[in-house]
Amino acid sequence: MPITPDAVQAEPPHTGAVEPGISGSGASATAAADRAHDRDKLTALGGLAALSLDAMASVAYGPESIVLVLAAAGSYGLGFTLPVTAAIALLLAVLTASYRQVIAAFPDGGGSYAVAKTHLGRRTALTAAASLVVDYILNVAVSVTAGVAALTSAFPSLYPDRVWLCLGVLVLVTGVNLRGIAESARWFMLPTAVFVLSIMAIIVIGLFRSAPASTAAAAGHASTLAANATSVGALLLLKAFASGCSALTGVEAVANAVPSFRAPRVKRAQHTEVALGGVLGVMLIGLAVLIGRFHLQPVEGVTVLAQLADASLGHGFGFYLVQFATVILLALAANTSFGGLPVLMRLLARDNHLPHVFALRADHQVHRHGVLFLAVVSAGLLVASGGDVNSLVPLFSIGVFVGFTICQIGMVKHWWLSRCAGWRGKAALNGFGALLTGVATLVVTGTKFTEGAWGIVVALPLMVLLFELVHRAYGRIGERLELGRIPGPLTPQRSLVVVPVHSLTRMTREALSAALSLGDEVLAVTVVPTEPDVEDQQTAEALRRDWELWQPGVPLVQVKDAHRRLGRPLVGFVNGLAQQPRAEDGGFDRITVLIAEVEPVHFWQRALQNQRGVLIDRALRRGTDAVVCRLRLRM
Repeated sequence: MPITPDAVQAEPPHTGAVEPGISGSGASATAAADRAHDRDKLTALGGLAALSLDAMASVAYGPESIVLVLAAAGSYGLGFTLPVTAAIALLLAVLTASYRQVIAAFPDGGGSYAVAKTHLGRRTALTAAASLVVDYILNVAVSVTAGVAALTSAFPSLYPDRVWLCLGVLVLVTGVNLRGIAESARWFMLPTAVFVLSIMAIIVIGLFRSAPASTAAAAGHASTLAANATSVGALLLLKAFASGCSALTGVEAVANAVPSFRAPRVKRAQHTEVALGGVLGVMLIGLAVLIGRFHLQPVEGVTVLAQLADASLGHGFGFYLVQFATVILLALAANTSFGGLPVLMRLLARDNHLPHVFALRADHQVHRHGVLFLAVVSAGLLVASGGDVNSLVPLFSIGVFVGFTICQIGMVKHWWLSRCAGWRGKAALNGFGALLTGVATLVVTGTKFTEGAWGIVVALPLMVLLFELVHRAYGRIGERLELGRIPGPLTPQRSLVVVPVHSLTRMTREALSAALSLGDEVLAVTVVPTEPDVEDQQTAEALRRDWELWQPGVPLVQVKDAHRRLGRPLVGFVNGLAQQPRAEDGGFDRITVLIAEVEPVHFWQRALQNQRGVLIDRALRRGTDAVVCRLRLRM
């Protein structure tokens, strides 16, 4: 049976009942602890702020992606902006309804990974997990670079330092998330609200205008609209649809992070998912209507969202507020990944596909190792790309569409197996969604293959292979440890404890006292250089003389070495002991080396230590089969 994280650290379920022998005050303390634990979780509104930033921020580049593709067919092609956006909104509604069901069916989180693992097999589940990992990492890199790009567009003098700015924003977001996801939700609630209200103001005010309030933002900028184009092909529409679907990234984040919500977590997560889908759909459709109403076209150096803000609100305070809110939200949209990826990595670690350290939680219920892993890999992408968002965007939506498609297919099988009331309609809805996302996956991969999509095509199978290798390694370890089997009868073993010593101190006394309680026999050992050094000879002779005066009842063995080494002579001595006869012939079954060292009061005092214990520990673990223990004496 493979190793599970529960073998390392098990948390008993809380039933709410008072156990026998527990006083009323103890039960009250437990209840208070549970309430404090729940306060570290997300509310529905907090979840919308913490987990929807990616989806909300995509409004800044989703409609523009559609317009840029349709501009190849001239003004006639721009007339299809609203129909294409409507198709994307339909897919958004399908995905929202689907992931609402995923939340209820899989309340432990994981999204497409959990669905595929249950209904489509382990390999498919690992493919879904790999696609989500890639998407989460790219989301951080794209969000940070896009936010910094908006900032450097407003302040060109910062452009040479864009990489350092990206890393600074990443450090800030990582630090906030290490404080806990609920803490980060409070930080991000205000900028999310400002951005959403700003977009809604653009839509509402723009619908009451018959003409643009201002065109100052686009004045003087060259148009990228193609001339003399009078037809739109199906391939162009598919490409526009696929490009605009970048606005759907982040829809799955709520389903992946269900455990991060307060009780009742399923209801809160479902409310968050519906709110996310509703708000995002209204913004996309509203902006598409305004694009046609004001006959906007893409221009160099000015975003479509900036033109819409200019046309609706005028070139004043409202315009700059929208731009500033967009910069902030794009920079903070990375928080979606910090909320979802650590939970996904916990599930993978629980299933033995990632190291179990990713399943551990720190204070504030944070999967700290997952957060730090995401930060380090994203920092590498930021440095490698030079802070250029255009080199990352083509790869952005491929991973999430793979996960979308797998999740939809898995839910079709889920409904077919459950045969619950209305299962045919639900299966048809998920099947239609799988068809749409599958087509989008093929179109995006095909059109972006030479722009870097080939890297994702290569990375996904490599990640699945990595998951498989980790799983096999844990399987071998589990077999060696005989996990899942009833252990055999206990057999007494004779144990020898070896204590390296350098001088007579209180630490020596504590180490030998502990050793006497651990083994049947104890040996103290010290390394003596054989070089003709008067000082070394005097030190060795003083230790031997003091040992005889002390008479601790433990023999002192002097191991000679001609090169003033410490680790290798002890390794040779311990290996020599291991070659002696077994316990039944008067020897020992187990050899333990007990290394005593001082535990400093302050962290800076570690620099004052001689690190002798570290050197001995490393040498013995590499060169012997002995059990190595380190006894820390707190000063």
